Amino acid sequence: MKKVKKEKILILTGNYGNGHIQVAQALQDAMQIRFPHMEPVVIDVMEWVHPYVNHWSRLIYLQTIKTLPQVYGYLFQKTRKQNALSHIIKTVFSTGMGRMMKLISKIQPAIVVSTFPWAAGVISKLKSNGLINIPMVTIITDHTDHSSWIYPYTDQYIVGSRVVRDSLIQLGVEEARIADTGIPIRLQFSQSIEREKTAKKYGLDPYMPTVLVMGGGCGMIGDGSTTIQEIGQLRQPVQFIIVCGQNEKLRMELSEKLKGSKHCIYLTGYIHDVHELMAVSDIMITKPGGVTTFEAIAMELPMLLCKPIPGQEEDNAEFLVRSGVAIYAETSRDLTERLSQLLDDAKLLQDMRENTKQFHPKESAFASLEVIFGTMKMNNRVSGINICS
Repeated sequence: MKKVKKEKILILTGNYGNGHIQVAQALQDAMQIRFPHMEPVVIDVMEWVHPYVNHWSRLIYLQTIKTLPQVYGYLFQKTRKQNALSHIIKTVFSTGMGRMMKLISKIQPAIVVSTFPWAAGVISKLKSNGLINIPMVTIITDHTDHSSWIYPYTDQYIVGSRVVRDSLIQLGVEEARIADTGIPIRLQFSQSIEREKTAKKYGLDPYMPTVLVMGGGCGMIGDGSTTIQEIGQLRQPVQFIIVCGQNEKLRMELSEKLKGSKHCIYLTGYIHDVHELMAVSDIMITKPGGVTTFEAIAMELPMLLCKPIPGQEEDNAEFLVRSGVAIYAETSRDLTERLSQLLDDAKLLQDMRENTKQFHPKESAFASLEVIFGTMKMNNRVSGINICS
């Protein structure tokens, strides 16, 4: 039997926070179910385009948001709209055209999808110079807008809400080029999970009030162990699931400091089955990353947000609180008071769970794919997809 050659979809992402990678994975998984005749190819664009500096630039980025968050927030706000500074930053991160051309030539994709802002910049520059003629879709992975995502040769934007859509229109993007599908999330967050059975799998009590603490892929939330110790002072017994991500130092530190806690503590590092931990939890304490919070919305899990990084996380927090799916704590002490309030108010928790249903996140990955393939078909009819000579 003759093997059918599949058309390839190039998905460009970046490992600067786990959200971009998770969205790429969500698209890949959904594509294999809905469009098995297509072949998704996921590439870390910074690793491919800048292999010699990617590791160090990622470390600098993570250290900056951890130790100098106000600097990061200042730059974020200064470059929210297109201006001279945003143009300089875009120019720096849009380098690497030669290596990207090699990748395009090797893969010959029918369409390029970007879940990382600087990836869209490189592709747009190639298109502007007439070197390629391939449709491009950009997926914004936060509940906010920013100029770093916006490029003139992007054919379609996929956003998480009407609020972001309206913000992009204010920044000059045509309404017809924006699809409000929700942020694509992995399919396991759309599954129905039995709480009692899953809790027992992790050695947890399915009937005890359970709080999931998520600090992002790098395990950074608030003041680290100080924040956890503060919420450990709650008067009512609680079952805590604390995910430290890749921060092994934090996990070991908490393991020692929480030995005598009156609460039930389940400590873990990076874990793939976060959807199961969400399913057995009543509240999630987290940094307001766009993808993690949208996953929680899919699981109908109320959120308590703590100390967002200035910039997109502050915008995410404002959006989530305004949408009624989260409340916000200013300090570690305030966090304890807010958590106690939530644990004592069953009606508030139920209202927050009901508010999650306005977003329809369970279909977001498949809805995004429909937009992507619609863009591909439309552009194929208009101009073809061949790489220009």
